[in-house]
Amino acid sequence: MKSKNRLLTIMLIILVSITLVGVIAVLIIFQLNKGEEETGPTIDEIVESSVDIPEITTNLAANKFIRISLKVQTDNPKAAEELMKRDFQVKNIVITELSEMTPEDLEGKQGKANFQSSLKTKINELMDEGEVQQVYITSYIIQ
Repeated sequence: MKSKNRLLTIMLIILVSITLVGVIAVLIIFQLNKGEEETGPTIDEIVESSVDIPEITTNLAANKFIRISLKVQTDNPKAAEELMKRDFQVKNIVITELSEMTPEDLEGKQGKANFQSSLKTKINELMDEGEVQQVYITSYIIQ
């Protein structure tokens, strides 16, 4: 009787250990697959689907001037091609947005993030093919 209880205990321990190892293996596999799925576009893909907006000099609302250059990242190369054709419209949007802003509106990370978000929204309203993913400020001077 004693040996049967001992044998049963050993079998239960082995069964629980095998189950635990299996659960850990499954969790590790899901984590590895999750990491692979979340990888975004490569830098080459980002560059291929991005458009440079050359330096723009314009007035701000507070009698100050700003010089700014941008890079606009789209979700695909066709959208980038469309954006290049619409460069005059994009420049108009940038100038119009900046004409309503003061230097204080552009201060700090949050001010720049708000400006970038506003541009992204307004440019996306123009787009027929694809959409803008991100607007980057590549140079920026207020005088």
